Amino acid sequence: SFPLPIEVKSLLTDFKEVAEIPVPLHPDGHLFISESPSKPFYKLTGTRAIFRGPFVSLTRRASDPRYSLWGNQGFFYRYALYLLEKKHRIWSFHACALFDRPKNRLYVIAGGAGSGKTVYLLSGVENGLELFSTESVHFTFVGGHFIWFMGSLVDNVRVETLRLHFPHFLSPSLSMSPDIPWLGKVALDLSPYRCREEILCDPEIVILLPRIEEGRRSFELNPLESPSRAVHALFDNIGEKLAETVLLYDILPVPGLDTANLATARRQAVEKLVGSEKTWLVASVLSRPGLCWGDILSNSARKRRRK
Repeated sequence: SFPLPIEVKSLLTDFKEVAEIPVPLHPDGHLFISESPSKPFYKLTGTRAIFRGPFVSLTRRASDPRYSLWGNQGFFYRYALYLLEKKHRIWSFHACALFDRPKNRLYVIAGGAGSGKTVYLLSGVENGLELFSTESVHFTFVGGHFIWFMGSLVDNVRVETLRLHFPHFLSPSLSMSPDIPWLGKVALDLSPYRCREEILCDPEIVILLPRIEEGRRSFELNPLESPSRAVHALFDNIGEKLAETVLLYDILPVPGLDTANLATARRQAVEKLVGSEKTWLVASVLSRPGLCWGDILSNSARKRRRK
């Protein structure tokens, strides 16, 4: 039912919105789901995906509902990314993004689970940056211009991260309660901090690949000056969710949706992004939570511009 609830497993932690739309005459893809007592079955042919099995009971018994047809780590999420690439040549970073309006600069913080994206996200908002996405950042290029599309506005945040570093975002019920929610996380709605534009054309781009560790004493920023190193790092990130095999409902393996043609187009897109004059910096960062931005947000950081 719509609107979707805001919860850890929700697709709203992947995309800005999930809404019912009229059935188009020529849809990008077809997803057929048949409830059946038979053994779970899956097949993908082109853009036509077929599922058959006892999905009602599987949903009730699943140990982790995120890995389901409609969960935020499940099939539809990856299928949507696949169709965006295949049909529209829109690529998706596994990243959060924040917009600095005075500088017209978009910060893309790319990395997997536990890398430190949430620390950048919440500390960036506290520093006055505008939220552009919490989890997936989409881009394409049209007529020589880089176009960026807003992603999700809800983030799954560990309660201990909020308690230790960002109590401002902690609800009164969680701040006082000794109970930890499922998976130790809470779905945090950050839409009040969103950028007013849903599409950005040719902002200056800073891409950070963080590793945030408690107890680290210093901030270390290491620009990826070699274009090949930068391309490799970003290519791996963009293809991550599309390429990996996922286990749905604990029993149904679904192979990655990547293809050679999609991978080639993705590499070309990343090369174009890395080589663009709009891409000001691609760098890895080692830091503790309180130092994660270093001097990147200051005007003096402009000296780090990539050559």
